[in-house]
Amino acid sequence: ISGDGEEIDCYVLGVFEPLEKFKGKCIAVIHRTNDNDDKLIVVPENKEYSDDAIRALTEFQERFFESFFVR
Repeated sequence: ISGDGEEIDCYVLGVFEPLEKFKGKCIAVIHRTNDNDDKLIVVPENKEYSDDAIRALTEFQERFFESFFVR
């Protein structure tokens, strides 16, 4: 459960098709400092992403929040 009382959300990186279910690995957490809704970063088992890549791939939504990564 996230800080907002709902199930924690995640960004699935490295998959470019609609998903009903996904099993992967969590490589980081985006901790928002000005919002109560952190996000998991989940990727396929064989993928890795740098902090810069994660920031670039999540910027479309995260630009509205102040945050940092926890690995």
